[in-house]
Amino acid sequence: MSANGPYLAEIAHLMGDPARANMLHALMDGRALTAKELAFLAGVAPQTASGHLAKLMQGGLLGVAVQGRHRYYRLAGPEVATALEGLMVLSGGQTNGRRLPSRVGADLARARTCYDHFAGRLGIAIHDALVAGGHLSVAEGGYGLTRSGVALFAGLGIDPAAASKGRRAALRPCLDWSERRPHLAGSLAAALACRCFETGWVKRVKDSRAVILTDDGRAALEAGLPGFRCDEPEAALTPPVRAPLTISA
Repeated sequence: MSANGPYLAEIAHLMGDPARANMLHALMDGRALTAKELAFLAGVAPQTASGHLAKLMQGGLLGVAVQGRHRYYRLAGPEVATALEGLMVLSGGQTNGRRLPSRVGADLARARTCYDHFAGRLGIAIHDALVAGGHLSVAEGGYGLTRSGVALFAGLGIDPAAASKGRRAALRPCLDWSERRPHLAGSLAAALACRCFETGWVKRVKDSRAVILTDDGRAALEAGLPGFRCDEPEAALTPPVRAPLTISA
């Protein structure tokens, strides 16, 4: 790497290796994983994974926390997740006839985490309801909350002032790779996701970025966020049943 900091080409090279790309993608839900877990997900030997992780650390894309004998790796910050989400938007536009739609793909498109906030149709529904209700205002570097927006977040059990502390933008649009429209990112969006997990309104899917909006969560968001509408889980998974064609003589 350059002594003056990583160049764009060097960062692109780090992300472009298939094994490293799989590792980064596995960490997109904001959780931390061990080198052994990342090696399995990347499909490489543990020794090979160690070399990849060292390069990602050197490039500033990963951080590490040590607990006892274990080292847990995670994305260095939300800006890394944003860059990865942008790359997914670009890659999602390429079609490959050999790839068929999968159940996992449908689940991710319906609702998933993008680092520490919601994406997919769930994230889009939250964003659109806030915009339509006049709860967001355009601000430098992202969105601001109107007076009604402050009251709305408070009604959902979130203190906007406390969640907005720090250098990170409180609210900003993040282009969704599956929907090609913005969902909501930023510290307040992360606080909303955390609140949803704490209350059981949204539940994680094991070993996946996909999440499930529960019935209680749907009711809570529809009550606390007027205009919120998100696809029913069955609607995205079950194809419509067509009546047989009848030909009259």
